[in-house]
Amino acid sequence: MQFKITSALSVLLLVPSLTFGFSNSLSQVSRSSQSLAPKSLHILQSTKDAETEAKVLTKEEITENLYFPLTFDDMVKQTSATMQEAYEKGMTRQTIRILLPRSTDSENLLQYYENDAENEMGDTVLVPPDETWQGGIMQLYRACSYSCQEILRRFSRNGVGGVVPRLQEDRSIDESGVDGIGLWLTQGASPEDDVSCFVQPSQETVSAIESISQQAGSRLVTLMNPQWRITDDALDTASRSEGAWGTLASFLGGKGGSLRKLEELGFTNVFVMEGYVCRGGNTRMMKRFDSNWAVFAENDAGTEFIKVGTSESRPTYQDIDAMLEEKGVALKYARDIGLAPKLE
Repeated sequence: MQFKITSALSVLLLVPSLTFGFSNSLSQVSRSSQSLAPKSLHILQSTKDAETEAKVLTKEEITENLYFPLTFDDMVKQTSATMQEAYEKGMTRQTIRILLPRSTDSENLLQYYENDAENEMGDTVLVPPDETWQGGIMQLYRACSYSCQEILRRFSRNGVGGVVPRLQEDRSIDESGVDGIGLWLTQGASPEDDVSCFVQPSQETVSAIESISQQAGSRLVTLMNPQWRITDDALDTASRSEGAWGTLASFLGGKGGSLRKLEELGFTNVFVMEGYVCRGGNTRMMKRFDSNWAVFAENDAGTEFIKVGTSESRPTYQDIDAMLEEKGVALKYARDIGLAPKLE
């Protein structure tokens, strides 16, 4: 299915601050910096380099410092900060996967929060957008779209100037109108600060992603919660191969061809959060672009996620079960009725 991207591109062409180009502010900064004497500049640069070198952490140290957020606001801060760090390292094509907010009130299970809502985000829990989600793709989109807006606002404040951007939604890439796909564009303090974020893109959206990426240049383009799974099934594996068999597998729905295009465009997994139910309890996985995978288990009071292990590769369900076994975490029903120690 080919999606129309005319509206998305017209927004970029008609709104000056969304047109992808470069600002003259860089030359102004360059001119002002010439007042520094070369010797002073060398000393300042040497000091800065020494401080930077002293602060560099290893992948293992970064993994050790990871913690799993309990609140929506904490997740927004952590996600936007990671995006900013990756962007500063030259990663302008980012993929992120996050959990989504859901009301803790069972009577409002499918109630989500709009910008003008009076509800406190503290009344929500963060849940994986997987097969356990109760609701359809448009309910997912509503929650993901709200999360996207908050993350983009925080991301822009993390940058120079701390200006909150204007946000504009473009749903024209969702040709059917019910596939839960959208594009959010930001208008920042200067044109080079603008960001494009695809919400829940599908394989059929790859052509639109490619077009926007070409227009964006060095600007940040993000994919949030893509609809394809991280793990591969038989068709996905086959579609990664070359030749007629790989082409056929891609035609039948394998994601290999789409992912290959995205890899060519430079898209990288920058921040990933996932969840399992293992041994009757909630477990979560997290990975940054510069860390290993960290695995967390929710304590029995529901007040904290405790780190139970790490892994260089994405942990499977069996890997997580083995980590819990090694930590002496029993089945949840046994902990609930007092047959095993509580997870605290």
